Amino acid sequence: VEPNATIREIRLMFHKLYPRWYPARQSIKLDPKGKSLRDEEILQHLPVGTTATLYFKDLGPQIGWTTVFLIEYTGPLFIYFLFYFRMPFVYGLDERFTSSPHPVVNLACICHSFHYIKRLIETVFVHRFSHGTMPLRNIVKNCLYYWGFAAWLAYYINHPLYTPPSYGKKQINFAVIMFLLCEAGNFSIHVALSDLQRNGSKTRKIPYPTKNPFTWLFFFVSCPNYTYEVGTWISFTIMTQCVPVGLFTLLCFIQMTVWAKDKHCTYLREFKDYPSLRMPIIPFLL
Repeated sequence: VEPNATIREIRLMFHKLYPRWYPARQSIKLDPKGKSLRDEEILQHLPVGTTATLYFKDLGPQIGWTTVFLIEYTGPLFIYFLFYFRMPFVYGLDERFTSSPHPVVNLACICHSFHYIKRLIETVFVHRFSHGTMPLRNIVKNCLYYWGFAAWLAYYINHPLYTPPSYGKKQINFAVIMFLLCEAGNFSIHVALSDLQRNGSKTRKIPYPTKNPFTWLFFFVSCPNYTYEVGTWISFTIMTQCVPVGLFTLLCFIQMTVWAKDKHCTYLREFKDYPSLRMPIIPFLL
């Protein structure tokens, strides 16, 4: 192998010798317990001498991230409608195809559908993935999470015995405004992050605020897309005043905090001039 060979080129060479293990399925490391090397890393720039031993790990069958997101987000969209239209096998024959007397139920369906339709559009037209695939076995776990929670919260929101929020229209209107602002913010951040990887570049860069006011959250947090995402579900919880939605929001916050901290640490490790004011997900706190 030439000293100026990239890890990607080494993966391709390995694939030629062992066709079963295509590049996306390979994890190449300098140490068995270390981190996987990135495709763009060059052999001679790694901490090795004139000879190097690379360790291979089979990551298992892979599936593209675009396909993953399309499957994950399409499920909740259609599952919710099964409960919204009160199909006979859900609530019983007496409640089939009847509409709820509470306008907030219709509004919740619109907001829930809008959220996942936005996600699908972003998956196809906005997102650029630095890692093209993930292990196929993870798709089952992810779908159980998204699809299962969609069914659970939809069951209660569309239930014939559902009661609207305590403070009526004021609470609902406040939540809707908050929901729309967070959705706009989340979309704006995704567009800004996508713009960093134009022309297929996979080089990590520091994201900075743009002229779009929704991106100004970059002044204070490393992952404002997660901040806005949590805000979206908090507003949906306020709108519906439903316990399952609140639990889903809590789990979202915990998981996204973990992701945000990991990404924040990566930024600090890779960029010496990274803005010191930023926190992972909540300004000045967390």
